[in-house]
Amino acid sequence: MGDVYGVVKVAAVQAASVFLDREGSAEKACRLIREAGRNGARVIGFPEGFIPAHPVWYHHHSATGAISNRLATELFKNAVEIPGPETAELAKAARAANAYVIMGVCEKIPDTIGTMFNTQIYFGPDGSLIGKHQKIMPTVGERLVHMGGFGDTFGAFQTEFGPMSALICGENSNPLAIFALTAEGTRIHVMSWPNHFPVSGAPLRNRVAIDAQAFAQMSKAFVIAACGTVDERMIEMLQASPDGERFLRDPDCSGGSCIVAPNSRIIAGPMGAEEGILYADCNLEIGIQMKLRHDFAGHYNRPDIFHLHINRTAPRLYSVHGQTPALPAEPAPTLSGPAKLLESPGSNGQE
Repeated sequence: MGDVYGVVKVAAVQAASVFLDREGSAEKACRLIREAGRNGARVIGFPEGFIPAHPVWYHHHSATGAISNRLATELFKNAVEIPGPETAELAKAARAANAYVIMGVCEKIPDTIGTMFNTQIYFGPDGSLIGKHQKIMPTVGERLVHMGGFGDTFGAFQTEFGPMSALICGENSNPLAIFALTAEGTRIHVMSWPNHFPVSGAPLRNRVAIDAQAFAQMSKAFVIAACGTVDERMIEMLQASPDGERFLRDPDCSGGSCIVAPNSRIIAGPMGAEEGILYADCNLEIGIQMKLRHDFAGHYNRPDIFHLHINRTAPRLYSVHGQTPALPAEPAPTLSGPAKLLESPGSNGQE
């Protein structure tokens, strides 16, 4: 009989955040997870920074202006701690849906003020918090509020369907990142995208389709591209110029979620600017068929010529030596590599 790979139903959620409202966005996300689960999805991908929003105001306002500063402050106040109350609710929703969930959030490190990461959180169908990925290189205006992650949160993670992976926005066109995930055997990949690109560039949907098909062609994985979209609350809070508001109301500026097979064919979507959930049935054997032709992490490459090295350590900015805690420390929650920027004062600082 041999091995069985099966067919997996997947979903790309295209929706607008409850802009800069952590609790409202998390509640909406849980509702959408449960809906996708009721419709049979076993893998559910969400847009970039869905909870509580992505810092798109830098497309419309100066970096140091009053509006940008106010909105960035609200972003931090509504950012997500991992683990925290929002991740607990998302875990319940993933368990109710019996699905793997890849959720885009703006993350802040507990007990700190000011530093944020552009993050995807991975939940298992049993409600477990599998891990997270922090975007390695923030793009354009993101650099004003987001710190880049390190190699400790990069890589594929194991699922009942085989290795799965996820990247955020521009990372999905990074050739080295694509090859690394291909080498780790990813079979299903989630791309998290914002709700629009800069007003001076091509529409978001153009880039999403190109990157999703290119990633599928190189990796021979199924690709779930989940895009955000725009709503009235966001338009009102952004206070864009008249030209900016016209841009935001243009249906070509946002959306474009799609699902692509390992043969580079779009099998669902692309969506317009509307909110909704896009579904597709993914026959994992297609990946075998395509890799028999081109396995870029196997027989169709030359390790004697090309070799990629991944650094999975995170640098430490601060450590304390020689201090003994008064009481035994609580064990830290296990995640797939939270960045170790700070070492707790009770540790011995040995590296």
